[in-house]
Amino acid sequence: MGSWDLPPLGRDGEVPDGAFPEAFRAQLDHLMRMRRDVRRFRKDPVDEAVLARCLNTIQLAPSVGLSEPWRILRITSDAARSTALKNFETANAEALAGYSGERATRYADLKLSGMREAPVQLAIYCDDETAQGHGLGAGTMPEMRRYSVVTAITLFWLSLRAEGLGLGWVSVLDPDQLSRDLQVPKNWQLVGYFCIGLPEALHDSPELERQGWEKRQPSLSIETR
Repeated sequence: MGSWDLPPLGRDGEVPDGAFPEAFRAQLDHLMRMRRDVRRFRKDPVDEAVLARCLNTIQLAPSVGLSEPWRILRITSDAARSTALKNFETANAEALAGYSGERATRYADLKLSGMREAPVQLAIYCDDETAQGHGLGAGTMPEMRRYSVVTAITLFWLSLRAEGLGLGWVSVLDPDQLSRDLQVPKNWQLVGYFCIGLPEALHDSPELERQGWEKRQPSLSIETR
């Protein structure tokens, strides 16, 4: 088996040796390290075939009760983009007002969205009242539907990075206002607004860390009970 050959599926879909090749695991680790939240995009258009291929990975994600609660809006019109951008700018100004001193100065210097430049923009929602899945697992933990959407977004994110594209997750927004502006069903809850395109530069460290906003923990802390 060559370094890029994946292990064959055994009976009932099992992988006989239980592991993928070392070279594949090394590349997967590199992919995850290079998955960064991108805010600085080139304005080059995104190849539609590549985008479709990445979007299709969403259906590979696990979902509670096989509910597949993700709902995706592609924001293409000038009016919708302008409304979303205004939403961000208002929320960003309000967030800045909540800081003072040096922290306010640092916040003001941060670029927290690529909404002016990113050629592709998506609003991804969770359908909290989907009938699919018949409520399995969501009756006791309804938030699992939204966690399922986040898992799908993570696969989509990694797929984009593997294709040379970047994704920026915009969370400085008024989600209720955005949902009203986009006229989505009332049972849809916003999980995130996403900017997608070719990044201006590639990094293996978070921009917030590079700009001195926060430091990552040096190691993972695990507690026992």
